Amino acid sequence: MGVYKDKKTNTWYVSKRYINWKGENCRLFKRNFTTKREAQNFERSYFEKLQGNLNMTFDDFIEVYFDDKKQRLKLNTFLMKQNVINTKIRPYFKDFKMCEITPNHILKWQNDMMKQHHKKGEKYTSSTLKTMHAQLSAIFNHAVKYYRLDKNPARIVGTMGSEDEIEMLFWTTEEYKKFAFEIMDNPISYMAFEMLYWTGIREGELLALTLEDIDFDKCKLRINKSYQRLQGEDVITTPKTSKSNRVVDIPDFLVDEVKDYVAGLPGLKKTDRMFPINKSFLYREMKRGCKAADVKKIRVHDLRHSHVSLLIEKGFSALAIADRVGHESIHITYKYAHLFPSKGKEIANTLNEEKERDYDEKEFR
Repeated sequence: MGVYKDKKTNTWYVSKRYINWKGENCRLFKRNFTTKREAQNFERSYFEKLQGNLNMTFDDFIEVYFDDKKQRLKLNTFLMKQNVINTKIRPYFKDFKMCEITPNHILKWQNDMMKQHHKKGEKYTSSTLKTMHAQLSAIFNHAVKYYRLDKNPARIVGTMGSEDEIEMLFWTTEEYKKFAFEIMDNPISYMAFEMLYWTGIREGELLALTLEDIDFDKCKLRINKSYQRLQGEDVITTPKTSKSNRVVDIPDFLVDEVKDYVAGLPGLKKTDRMFPINKSFLYREMKRGCKAADVKKIRVHDLRHSHVSLLIEKGFSALAIADRVGHESIHITYKYAHLFPSKGKEIANTLNEEKERDYDEKEFR
C-alpha cells in the first residue's frame, strides 16, 4: 500500500514505486486526496489499468482501450469512436467491473437505447443503434483478445438495429448542367463541383488536391490524400482505403477549366490546396445552386453517385468504374446493380446456343 497522510494539509497522497513493462523503475505520486479511501481507490484503479486487471471498472478500461487504439486509427475515425462511446455507452456501464458485465446488462442497455430519443426528439435510427452496439462489442472483443476476458457478452446478445437503406439520389447530365450554370458566378464553387461531377472523387479528396496532383500534359489526376476539419484544425490524412490511392484520367475540357481556374489564383504554390474551403462551404453552395436551378435536392456526395450512374449509362464495366472511383469492383456491382442493364436474357440465350451446339456435334458424330 502506498497511501499516506500529509499532516500539514490534512489530506492524503499516493506514493509508490514500481517496475514498468520495459523493466524501468517508476514512481506513482499524486497528492491532495480528501479521504484515505479516495487515495486507495486511485491507487487500485491505476495499477489495475497498468496490469490489465479486469477487476477494473468499465470506465477505467475505456481509458486503456482509447490508449491502445488512438495510434492505430485515423484521427477522424478515432474521434467518431470516442464520441459514440463517451455519450452512448460509457455513462451506462462506467461503474460496472469489466469482469462482471453479463449479457443481461447488455440486453437492458439495448432496450434503454431503443427507447431513448436524441436531441431532435426522435428515436435513434436503426443504423445508429447498430453502430452503438458495434462499438460496445469492439470494446469487449479487445478485452477478450488482449486482456484475457473469458467472453464477449455483447456478442452473445447479438446486435440491435440494422443498416438503413439510404436512398441513392443522382443527377442526369442535364440536371447537373443547370446547376453548374447557376453557380458560375463563384469560380471556386464552379470548379469544385466540376471536379466532383466529372471525376467522381470524394469531397475530402477534392479538398486535399494540390497543383502537384495534376499532370496537365497527360491529363491525369493523382489521388493520395484526404482533407478533414478536426478539432478546429485542417488535417490532411491518407485516403479512405488503400484502393482509394489511384490515378484518374480526366477529360481535356476539364484540364482546360482547371488551367483557367489556377491562372486566377496568383501566388498559388504547388503544395497549396487548390480549394481552400471546407465541406460546409460545399453544402451551402449545393443548396444555393439547387434552389436557383430548380433541380431536385441531392447531397454533395450524390455527385459521386451521379458520376457512377453516368459511366454505367455509357456502358463501362463495374471493374473499370471501380478503378476510377476507388472502390472494389464487387462494391460497385452490389451498390449500383439496379442501374446496370439486365443481362438475364442475354445469359439465357448464350446458354441455349451452347446447348444447341452440343446437340449439333452429337448429330454430326
